[in-house]
Amino acid sequence: MDLSFSPQEENFRSEVQAFLADKLPPRLADKVRSGLRLSKEDMQQWHAILHARGWLANHWPVEHGGPGWNAACKFIFEHECALAHAPRIVPFGVNMLGPVLIKYGTPAQKQYWLPRILDGSDWWCQGYSEPGAGSDLAAVQTSAVRNGDHYVVNGQKTWTTLAHFANMIFCLVRTDKTAKKQEGISFLLIDMNTPGVEVRPIVTLDGEHEVNEVFFTDVKVPLENLVGDEHRGWTCAKYLLTYERTNIAGIGFSVAALRQLKKFAAKQMKNGKPLAADPAFAARLAKVEIDLANMSTTNLRMIAAVAGGGVPGAESSMLKIRGTEIRQEISSLMRRAMGPYARHYVDEYYDPDAGLPPIGPAEAGRAAVAYFNNRKLSIFGGSNEIQKNIISKMILGL
Repeated sequence: MDLSFSPQEENFRSEVQAFLADKLPPRLADKVRSGLRLSKEDMQQWHAILHARGWLANHWPVEHGGPGWNAACKFIFEHECALAHAPRIVPFGVNMLGPVLIKYGTPAQKQYWLPRILDGSDWWCQGYSEPGAGSDLAAVQTSAVRNGDHYVVNGQKTWTTLAHFANMIFCLVRTDKTAKKQEGISFLLIDMNTPGVEVRPIVTLDGEHEVNEVFFTDVKVPLENLVGDEHRGWTCAKYLLTYERTNIAGIGFSVAALRQLKKFAAKQMKNGKPLAADPAFAARLAKVEIDLANMSTTNLRMIAAVAGGGVPGAESSMLKIRGTEIRQEISSLMRRAMGPYARHYVDEYYDPDAGLPPIGPAEAGRAAVAYFNNRKLSIFGGSNEIQKNIISKMILGL
């Protein structure tokens, strides 16, 4: 699946490919290709490599450390990184908080926090969802009460990805309990090392520790850590979510996963023929490839439309829905292609450091993990059902 670009953009593609061949550590690429979990050090290493080249925050303005790429260059870079099996950039600081600070932060906040995102001084996580405020994010109950020169925060966040690695969290907190739900929320930056912050792990269906609960008990937060106006944090929240939802679509990663699936289906045998020749399997494979090609074109058009500094609207919800459905279908097909080898596994059998051979095809080791982990894609970042409501309201006026 290839799209047409100008000669200059094709030259840029070659530049990206050369950079990846030279700078992407093979050890990291092998871990990504095999679906093995990345350590914090792995993620930090790739973050630092991209920052050194000036390519980390590729959608930031030049004056804040971005490379000044057009929409096509961003698209090319993300696709080539995915096809090379580069680690995904941890999104919370670079892709989520960064744009919010650039648009709504004070000059002092931009001057202090943006360089720390780029150089890795801070590892951010996202404090949005709560036990009673998932799809209905405006129902957050974590409170922040002014007390002199600080807020006092109490409450709980859940499904907080990589909070066990983070030293900072950006949070939605309720600062006015008498206002309408969206009008009483503020956007706070909280140091995870502050007394009263507690992180508890959640082990998910795939056996991984990726998400957490975060508890706040009388946590003091300086007033200067408020982003935007008090009680108007919902504006920041919505702006951030458009970037998160577009990112969740993960088009480049779907392209890379589809290529792996097609290679495996061509060599895996069924009734004496390659699995790719099986009519039922081939039909599902063809459909997901067509859907992915269509979505790639739509994504490129959307990026171009907002290249002047705008923000995507209902388009981000569309990409979130289709992108997550496609990623789930690809992982489902890979798991189906593995047959009995895709059953859930004993972790040490697939630990390359243990010196044990894999059971079944090499690709089988993490097929179940990818399948189960991808079940969450249509839920987090605003469930797909909620995204359909957003689309119907913004486009159809329903």
